[in-house]
Amino acid sequence: MSGHNDSLKRTLQERARELGARPSSAGMALKRVLDVIGAGLGLLVLWPLLLLLAIAVRLDSHGPALFTQKRLGRWGRPFTLYKLRTMVQDAERKGAGLGIEKNDPRITRVGAILRKTSLDELPQLWNVLRGDMSFVGPRPLPVPYLERWNERQQLRLVMPQGITGWSQVTMRNDGPWPERLEADVEYLENWSLIFDARIFFMTFAKVLSSSGVETEEGGVSEFQAGSASGTAEADE
Repeated sequence: MSGHNDSLKRTLQERARELGARPSSAGMALKRVLDVIGAGLGLLVLWPLLLLLAIAVRLDSHGPALFTQKRLGRWGRPFTLYKLRTMVQDAERKGAGLGIEKNDPRITRVGAILRKTSLDELPQLWNVLRGDMSFVGPRPLPVPYLERWNERQQLRLVMPQGITGWSQVTMRNDGPWPERLEADVEYLENWSLIFDARIFFMTFAKVLSSSGVETEEGGVSEFQAGSASGTAEADE
């Protein structure tokens, strides 16, 4: 796996150079420093809230408080993403399977609130502190997606994956997949710390309005190669 990731990294670096998208080493280093400081302070201040939310999840439904899933990190390196669980345990084996329907009964009462407020993302502060993710970047997606993207779409892996990103603040989950992935590549092409700050503050407006959390049909569509939509992915 390590050899495969190194090969993919070299390939992505070459494609990014051809595209003219080369984030500076100094800028990326400062981005990482800001991530560590922000995630550390966030966990220090918010751990009581995180603990209360975890207890609420456990009391509301049977199963662990955290949902974990392997996701693609920078350069395609897999990591374990953490979220507060918003659906019943083993939801992918029940009902619509990996699909999420409008008013899906597998979403718990507490989970519905967490999804609406995006508080289910709080455990990802740990991912940021560990270096798996950044506050701002393309949203990390499941490992199998790598084989479904074309060469341009794979360029989203050049940047650290984020809790929030350009795609999320412009369309979140209610835009067609090709447009969402293209927005991630545009983020790479236009990246700067100022752009990150803009996205970070735009995120609060999106969360407060709860816009774009679901598609027009009420689900969360999964990317399918060669199409704009398909089935949906549980707990994305």
